[in-house]
Amino acid sequence: MNELEKVLVNIKTREKRFAYLIDHKLQRLYIQQPQQKSAVGNIYAGFVTKVIPGMNAVFVDIGEEKNCYLQKDKLASYSEDETALEDKKSRSISAYVKQGEKLLVQVVKDATGTKGPKLTGIIELQKESLVYMPQGRYIAVSKKIADPKKQKQLRAFGKKLTAKTEGLIFRTSAANAVEEKLAFEVDSLRQEYIRLSKEAAKTKKPALLLANDEFTKELFRIFEKMEGGEVFVDVSEEAKAWSTVFPHLNFHYHSNKNNLFSSFQVDKDIQDALKRIVWLEKGAYLIIDETEAATVIDVNTGKYEGRHNLEQTALETNRYAAVEAARQLKIRDLSGIILIDFIDMPKEHQKKIEEVMKVELQKDSRQTRVIGFTDLGILQITRKKTVIPLAEAVKTKCPVCDGTGSIMSAESVAFKLERELWEYQRSDHEVVEIQAGADVITIFAGENNVHLKRLEEAIGIQIQLQEETFAVPHYHIKYIGPKK
Repeated sequence: MNELEKVLVNIKTREKRFAYLIDHKLQRLYIQQPQQKSAVGNIYAGFVTKVIPGMNAVFVDIGEEKNCYLQKDKLASYSEDETALEDKKSRSISAYVKQGEKLLVQVVKDATGTKGPKLTGIIELQKESLVYMPQGRYIAVSKKIADPKKQKQLRAFGKKLTAKTEGLIFRTSAANAVEEKLAFEVDSLRQEYIRLSKEAAKTKKPALLLANDEFTKELFRIFEKMEGGEVFVDVSEEAKAWSTVFPHLNFHYHSNKNNLFSSFQVDKDIQDALKRIVWLEKGAYLIIDETEAATVIDVNTGKYEGRHNLEQTALETNRYAAVEAARQLKIRDLSGIILIDFIDMPKEHQKKIEEVMKVELQKDSRQTRVIGFTDLGILQITRKKTVIPLAEAVKTKCPVCDGTGSIMSAESVAFKLERELWEYQRSDHEVVEIQAGADVITIFAGENNVHLKRLEEAIGIQIQLQEETFAVPHYHIKYIGPKK
């Protein structure tokens, strides 16, 4: 790889961060705060709280705030059933699990919004060269091991290492590992599973049995795919330890008193990754809106006019947008359904943009699928979620707008006050004191207090306005009653 690869690892503070750069441009960003540590990979003893045959799923209590969701085909009992697949599919989930039953489960997707974590009963335990699945029932080899002979060799060896119900996934590093090491990893993971099963059998309430270090796992995935490059770490002990595991990389201890991310000007990239609008090189821009159901990206030409006709301008803009949108998916850790509304273009150009997107997403460590364009010209993408998105990790819902991104206008607030005061018409009150923002007062009172005077005459109450500073258009009735 001719491109210069670099990783910055900031772990000496409570908030852990790493940034992956290619040719000084941010490609991946991961931030983990203590209160937001991902539960993906954690193994629990859980109890079934509800069986839902209509959804072929169960809810499981693992001792966390929200109950978790587990589908029928992810139950260990379903995997272990040797009945023909069609017969298994037709059976009710009640044939495989009962309410109140204890299960050994693993988190595959963190809680998000109103949804609880998603679980699997097909446990996965990992080592450097492979993934062991006690109920996996299949042998797989990483697609990055391109040599067909090596793939065949690993599959054959995997069958020798496993019992009938067990499964293995050989990772990329398995290609260079000796058989003794692979056998040792399988045996050690098997013993780990036996230990977890015994612990689960003892507990009488939901319990965390194994906590996964998602930060280190995500970081090591980057290290494994790098062919070379530099890694800067702000803790010397970790720099030394990792250099022995990944000798093909150059590790450096960042001892400078300046923050590691600031030293390499990455903090600005983080701020840009949190903005709704992302500017492209030619003056075009993306608008990124994240919702619980989907992420929508809108492509706009902006100031870009191009040097050719409108059709060619649209194609060039969409090509820039596709490359940047793919990068933003990785930086922001966007997942689920992603819809990209490109500038209108003919079918033959849509195919070109789809290919650009596929090439860019091949660099993504997440499982990503480009489905294609709809009849309305929207490109559909799905991206597997394993960690919380960047925005959710570093931002919180606005207490003023409650996350909607909008608030009541000064006009609406002023008219609301007017309606409220009309309710006191023909009452015994003589005066009302109101605190309000300057914008609300201006609209409420009108030019030369024309509206204020009209309302006082109509309701028979003296209105006294006091200007106060509020964060949003607002009013507060401080006093209403007889004159003091």
